[in-house]
Amino acid sequence: MVVSVGIDVSKDKHDCFIVSSEGEVLADAFIIPNTMDGFHYLLQRIRHCTAPQDKIKVGLEATGHYSYNLLGFLLDNGLTTYVLNPLRTNLYRKSLSLRKTKTDRVDARTIASMLLSDAGLKPYTDTAYHNEELKSLTRYRFDKVKERAKLKSSIARLVCILFPELEKLVPSLHIASVYALLEEFPGAKQVANTHLTRLKALLETASNGHYKRDMALEIRNAAKNSIGSQMPAKSLELQHTIRLIRELDREIDEIEEQIQSIMARLFGTEIPNEKRIEASLPYIYGIGHSTSKRILEQAGINPDIRTGQLTDEQLTKIVQVITTDGILIEGDLRREKQSILKRLTSINCYRGQRHRRGLPVRGQRTRTNARTRKGKKKTVGAQAKKK
Repeated sequence: MVVSVGIDVSKDKHDCFIVSSEGEVLADAFIIPNTMDGFHYLLQRIRHCTAPQDKIKVGLEATGHYSYNLLGFLLDNGLTTYVLNPLRTNLYRKSLSLRKTKTDRVDARTIASMLLSDAGLKPYTDTAYHNEELKSLTRYRFDKVKERAKLKSSIARLVCILFPELEKLVPSLHIASVYALLEEFPGAKQVANTHLTRLKALLETASNGHYKRDMALEIRNAAKNSIGSQMPAKSLELQHTIRLIRELDREIDEIEEQIQSIMARLFGTEIPNEKRIEASLPYIYGIGHSTSKRILEQAGINPDIRTGQLTDEQLTKIVQVITTDGILIEGDLRREKQSILKRLTSINCYRGQRHRRGLPVRGQRTRTNARTRKGKKKTVGAQAKKK
């Protein structure tokens, strides 16, 4: 029997309705608070209304951040959960009745009914859950990179005012040695008045020994003949901008570490960075060579690129294809298999009996073979007849 649980999500409370595939109302509309106690009460009601062999479907509408906590709780407790488009739910409700009735109780009942009638719905998996996290982080990283780019433009503008000759002496203004120089001496006047030994030590340390006395001397001479203005306000702005860029660098590095951590949780396995991505994806449980090729084609990624060279955007595209196509991988696939085996065993069908006994289930002859499952044959010697 299929048991359908419809949940209408809101900020402070959730309306729930439980019905069976036979049309029996197992739990009429009830309300749970948006708290951990409320979540456990919902789980308790679901367990009370179902048997071990029942297939449970839980559905809720995609209501943005209001549904995240409940969705995570349901997935953590192994319940098959469906996230429905509110527009699709609205159309389904209108098809059931001509009345323009829309309440939270009605919506919960509609969602439960929709789960039983629409076989084309795809369950929300751990992969999709982490994919939302991944998309959120990549968007956040994009905003930080964009913010950093604006600050770098400000650096170029301020240097053009305070020490315009510096840009011609270095390969880029946005390197560690230049930032160290400008943070310590934010202007041509300050650089010109600095002792050569101190300037050399600063540049040599910041550049890891790349810039030595010759570069320090060249920069100081350029500063002495500079047309740069002496503006304390601009110098202070330059120092603060450099500090902000360094802080953003640290934040972006932290975000990228978190993205890598989510990817590891998502795939559940360490895929080799040095191999081609087409050969690396099959290291993930549930993805074979043909599936790997199809995923990369849909994501528009060159299969010959090395895994370690993938950008965050390309990784996100791969995860989106896996989620959109409903490809079960790692934990999701293992849970699905365990759920199927548990159901077959509980209803005591032929396949369930064979699984319980550890024997092949696809019609193979096992009376005289199946040694892989049954183990090495034990020969029993003939016993002497008693006289």
